[in-house]
Amino acid sequence: MKKLAIYSHCALDTISIGGHSYEQIGGAASYCGIMAREFKFDVDLFTKYGSDFPKQYLLENKINLINPDSSKNTTKFSISITGSDRTLKIANECEPIEYSDTDADAHIVSPIFHEISQDVFKKIKENSNFLFVDPQGFLRQKDSENNVFLKKTDLDLTNVNAIKINPEEGQNIVGGSHDEMMLALQKKGIEHVILTNKTDVSILKKNRIYSLKLPNKQVHDTTGIGDIFCSTFACTMIKEKDFLWAFCFAAGSAQAALESNNVGLQKIPKKGAVENNASYFYNLVDFRDL
Repeated sequence: MKKLAIYSHCALDTISIGGHSYEQIGGAASYCGIMAREFKFDVDLFTKYGSDFPKQYLLENKINLINPDSSKNTTKFSISITGSDRTLKIANECEPIEYSDTDADAHIVSPIFHEISQDVFKKIKENSNFLFVDPQGFLRQKDSENNVFLKKTDLDLTNVNAIKINPEEGQNIVGGSHDEMMLALQKKGIEHVILTNKTDVSILKKNRIYSLKLPNKQVHDTTGIGDIFCSTFACTMIKEKDFLWAFCFAAGSAQAALESNNVGLQKIPKKGAVENNASYFYNLVDFRDL
């Protein structure tokens, strides 16, 4: 049995979309963990939440929770969604995640708001075989009204195997055009650099960029789509050892989740739907050399 280790906070999200408001459990921890279980991976989840968090959902999915209990309440976000744009407010912050060792085949580091210190990040990098980083929570800051914005941040990305950024995150790590950002991240030693820009997804490997356009007709709730993508990529890389197949699987899972029109964790797709999309996408990948 393959194992994925995930470092990220669970969250309680209030999602406002189309005049409705939904209370959801979320956070990269929940989305990545349940997606990995769909691929029959064991999951060690390094997280923190308070007594206000309904953890039975994770327990029912047989996710191994590592030292998760906190005396502080769970990290909370208010998310307003209009089309493919969303604004975030942070309403509460739980305590940081501690490091402990795990014999996982791959690690995902996907902070949502400052829960992973540079020291913990360094320890993970020293002890992982394949490390996928989604840097959003390292870059996020809050203003006096608790609105979340991204800030230029110096990240040490040595020993990272794969990273996923969107254009705004890329601008706050390295800067430049889309191609320049991907090349700059590759120069830091990252073998698989993924850029997601709304429905355009691309991956830089060696000197070639492979790209796909997701055909989803209507975007509903985009919360967690990136996490579903990351988890699928990491699991498929470990199983198949083929980055292009992993890329098509990841795009296929994002597409299946968007097509479901469900809100929150309900949109995590079944493995069959992901495989169908992946086979279809595999024949549609464009590539160009840099």
